[in-house]
Amino acid sequence: MDQEPLHRRIAGDIERRIASGEWRPGFRIPTEAELMAEYGCARMTVSRAMSDLSARALVVRRRRAGTVVAHPPVHSSALVAIPDIQSEVEGRGLAYAHRLLGRIVRPARPDEGLGERVIELETLHLADDLPFVFERRLISLSAASEAEAADFAAQPPGGWLLAHMPWTEAEHRISAVGADPETATHLGLADGAACLRLERRTWRDGQGVTWAWQTFPGAAYDLVARFSPTKG
Repeated sequence: MDQEPLHRRIAGDIERRIASGEWRPGFRIPTEAELMAEYGCARMTVSRAMSDLSARALVVRRRRAGTVVAHPPVHSSALVAIPDIQSEVEGRGLAYAHRLLGRIVRPARPDEGLGERVIELETLHLADDLPFVFERRLISLSAASEAEAADFAAQPPGGWLLAHMPWTEAEHRISAVGADPETATHLGLADGAACLRLERRTWRDGQGVTWAWQTFPGAAYDLVARFSPTKG
C-alpha cells in the first residue's frame, strides 16, 4: 500500500486538531520552522500543507501574523440586508472592534450625488481581533451635518448612521474582486487575493446619505438564498 504523502499527513493532523476543537478559531498555528522540526521535512512540504488548508478555508495565512485557524464561513443572505457590521459580528458570538484608519472632509464630486461636502472614511472592522472587513465610506454633510463632529474612532460610522440618519432607500451591488495592495495589507491577504465586495448606497427621502464599499476576505462569507420557483 502506498504511503500517504507527508504534506497530506501534516494537513490531516492539523485538520483533526481543528475539527476536535483543540485548535479553535483564531488559534495561531505553529510556524513553518516549528512544523519542519516536528515532521522532519522541508519547508516546501509544510508550505504545501498550509496551502491545501488555506484553499479549503480552514486556515488563514496573514502577512507578519502567521497562520491562524479560520472562523467558519458566515453562510448568510443577510449580507445584503445587514446594515451594521458590529451587529453581524456580535450576532456570530465574536468580539467586535474597529480601527479608524483615515478621515478627511472634502468637497463632494458631482458624480457622487452627496451634496456639496462629504466626510471620507476608511475603517477596518475586526472579529476576535482578526481583520473582518475593510470599509471605505462617504457621508454627505448636506444630509448628515452632525457627522462632521462625530467621533468615528469611538463608534463605527455604520452604527452612527443607523442611530442618527436612518435610511428610506438603499441599493446594493455585490462583486468578486481581487484585493488591491491597500486592501490586501489591511486584511492581511496576498495582493490579488479573492474578496467579496459589497457596494452600498443609501438615501433618505430622496437625498443621498452615504456611499460605502465593504470588502470581505473571500473565505469569510458565503451567500445563501432559499427561494421557490415562480408560477407562470
